[in-house]
Amino acid sequence: MSNSGPNYTRQRALAWAKLSFSTAAQPTQSPALDAQLLLCKVLDVTNASLHAWPDKLLSMEQWSGFEALVQERCLGKPVAHLLGTQGFWSLDLQVDASTLIPRPETELLVEIVLELNLPRCASVLDLGTGSGAIALALASENPYWQIVGVDQSLAAVNLAKANGFSSSLEQVKFCQGNWAHGWVKDDSKPLHCIVSNPPYIDAQDPHLNQGDVRYEPLSALVADNHGMADIETIAQQAAQLLEVDGWLAFEHGYDQGEKVAKLLASLGFNHVTTRKDYNGQDRVTFGQWSANAGAKL
Repeated sequence: MSNSGPNYTRQRALAWAKLSFSTAAQPTQSPALDAQLLLCKVLDVTNASLHAWPDKLLSMEQWSGFEALVQERCLGKPVAHLLGTQGFWSLDLQVDASTLIPRPETELLVEIVLELNLPRCASVLDLGTGSGAIALALASENPYWQIVGVDQSLAAVNLAKANGFSSSLEQVKFCQGNWAHGWVKDDSKPLHCIVSNPPYIDAQDPHLNQGDVRYEPLSALVADNHGMADIETIAQQAAQLLEVDGWLAFEHGYDQGEKVAKLLASLGFNHVTTRKDYNGQDRVTFGQWSANAGAKL
């Protein structure tokens, strides 16, 4: 790699980075986008500004910083970790190695919860909140909802709190705990919805050795019983905690839609539905807690 930073224009730097990504041991799926994002970070400019002056030269300091980021990306480090942020819904969230990187597929879970017939001042519980992405996205659309995010990782809880502060959504509360056991129930306030993107990958899944997931905590990815253990725990807790006609909504693996739907139906949830993501794969299953089921428990 060259050290002639001042001889590198923005256009030439982007071309060099794209070539580096394409010929790396583990090529990225979006070399042009990755190059643009990293160069914008180093130059502290917008994408529009980056392309407005393609012949502007990089300083030696800028080139050194860009070269270092490109090298890390070529080794497989996620762009979100290199940038320190990830866009989700309408938010720009801080991310680090303590949580999952928010993904576009999870926005479907947010969309579905927003479509449910929840009260104007609904009480919503986000289990396994991670960076707080789901809880904060819901709060950004419904300022009157009372939303609590729970995560077993203290580092994740602190990150979620920081994201709530930077997004001016400090009405969302975050706490540490093991699924719903981390939430202090107020018997005077009914719980209208539980939403979760829990660990759902089988420990033997070969995808765990590929891509960004290699840099994410296994505790946020892997679950026992072929990826179903945490989903089962949360569903059973929801059956005890939800108000009659309250909703439970999960993100899950592409091959788990039928299993999750059967689980919810067996516990007494009605209107159980599985929706596909934008790639045509089963991704979210949700159901409504029924009065009859509640009477049996």
